[in-house]
Amino acid sequence: MDRMKRIPISEQDPKIRRANFEEVCLGYTEDEARKEASRCLSCKSPRCVVKCPVSINIPGFIAKLKEGDIKGALEIISEDSSLPAICGRVCPQESQCEEQCVLGIKGEAVAIGKLERFVADYVRENNIRLSNVISRNGKRVAVIGSGPAGLTCAGDLAKMGYDVKIFEGLHEPGGVLVYGIPEFRLPKDTVVKYEVENVKRLGVEIETNVVVGRTITIDGLLSEEGFDAVFIGSGAGLPKFMGIPGENANGVFSANEFLTRNNLMKAFKEGYNTPIKMGKRVAVVGGGNVAMDAARTALRLGAEVHVIYRRSEEELPARLEEVQHAKEEGVIFNLLTNPIEILQDESGWVTGIKCIRMKLGEPDESGRRKPVEIPGLEMVFPMDTVIMSLGTSPNPLISSTTKGLEINKRKCIVIQDETGRTTRERVYAGGDAVTGAATVILAMEAGKKAAKGINQMLQNID
Repeated sequence: MDRMKRIPISEQDPKIRRANFEEVCLGYTEDEARKEASRCLSCKSPRCVVKCPVSINIPGFIAKLKEGDIKGALEIISEDSSLPAICGRVCPQESQCEEQCVLGIKGEAVAIGKLERFVADYVRENNIRLSNVISRNGKRVAVIGSGPAGLTCAGDLAKMGYDVKIFEGLHEPGGVLVYGIPEFRLPKDTVVKYEVENVKRLGVEIETNVVVGRTITIDGLLSEEGFDAVFIGSGAGLPKFMGIPGENANGVFSANEFLTRNNLMKAFKEGYNTPIKMGKRVAVVGGGNVAMDAARTALRLGAEVHVIYRRSEEELPARLEEVQHAKEEGVIFNLLTNPIEILQDESGWVTGIKCIRMKLGEPDESGRRKPVEIPGLEMVFPMDTVIMSLGTSPNPLISSTTKGLEINKRKCIVIQDETGRTTRERVYAGGDAVTGAATVILAMEAGKKAAKGINQMLQNID
C-alpha cells in the first residue's frame, strides 16, 4: 500500500445519482477504513486536533480503529462530539483537521472525516450502544433550537448533570440538519434522527412546534418556568436578497425556502401534499455550499440548472467536493456573471434573468478580489425559476421579545466572550444566531463552549 495515497471511497455514478435523492458517498467498508486508518502516523504533537473546532482526539480514535476496536473509537470521538455521523459527512475537513495532516505535505492527508463517518455508521448499523450513567445536579437549562449548536450544547450539559429541555420551532428536531442539507448529502431517517435520539438518550427533552418569542419568551423561561439558564441556538433562517428589479416575481425563491420545502416537507416525493412549482430552467445565484445544495436538488427534480456567481471558480466559497459533485452531475457554472434584473411575463412569472459580465479587481475586506462590472457586456438567460442563495441572517423575533439582549447591525446576537455570554444575565448564545450563516462544525464549537460557560456560571467556577 502506498502510504502517500488515501484509500479511494465509493460513490454513486453521476449519471445515476443525478436522478435520485439517495446518498452520493457510499462510505468505507471495514477493511477499507482500517487500511486508511493504518496510514495515520500517530503524531506526538497532532496538528489535526488543534485545527478541529471541537478538539476531537483524532489520533486516539484512529488508533482504536486500527486495532479493530470500533466501539472504543466512538467512545473517544463522543468525548468531544455528539454528532459524529453528521460531521463526518458535512464538515469541511479539507480546510480544518485534514489540512494540518503531515501526510498532506507530500501526499494525501488521512481521510479523517470519512473515518469518523465510518465509525459512527458502523456503531449505528450494528446497534452498539455506549453507556450513559449520569447523576443529576438539580439545575435546569433551556436550549432554543435543535440544530447543531443547540444539540451540542444540550448534550454536553446533560453529560454534566443538568436537566435540559430543547424548544424547537419546527415540527421535527434537527434544525438546518433537516431543513437545509439535502437527503443525498445527509440522510434524515437514518443519520440525523439517530444522532438526535442519541442526545435524547442522555436525558435531553425536546419539545417541537414552539416558537420562542411567540409561544413562549426567554423572559418567561427564566422568571416563570424556573430555568436557571438559557442557550440561544436558533440559527439564521432569514434570507437575503439582492434588491434588483423583478425579485418579487412568481418563480423566485430563497434557497432557504426551496431547500426547506424539499428537505423537511418532502416536496421531491410523490404522495406528499407540499409540492414546489419549478420550471425546466433554473438559475441559482450564489457560490456557497447552500447554492450547491439548491442547484443539485433542482437538477434532481428534472431541471437544467445554472449557477450564477460574480467571481471566478477560484473564489467559490463552496467545498471543492461539492463543486466537483455538482459539475459531475451536470450543473452549468456561469462565472464572473452577476444578475441585474429578473425578467417576467404579463402574469408576473419569471421568464429570464438579465446579467452583466464581471472582472476581478483589488481584494476586498474578505481578502478575495472584488468583482467589478464590465460596462456594456450584458446578457439574458431564459429561465423559469430563480433561487437566491446569498446568505441568511437571524430572525429578529427572539431579540425583539427579550429584555436586555443586544444585537448588532446584522441582527446577530452580541456575545461578551467565547463562551457565548450575552448582555442578558443567564442567557448565552452561539452558532448562526451570533455569526450569521456558517458551518455545522463551527455551530457545534459554539454550543460546546457555551455549555462550559453555563456550567462555570451556575457552579460559580472561576
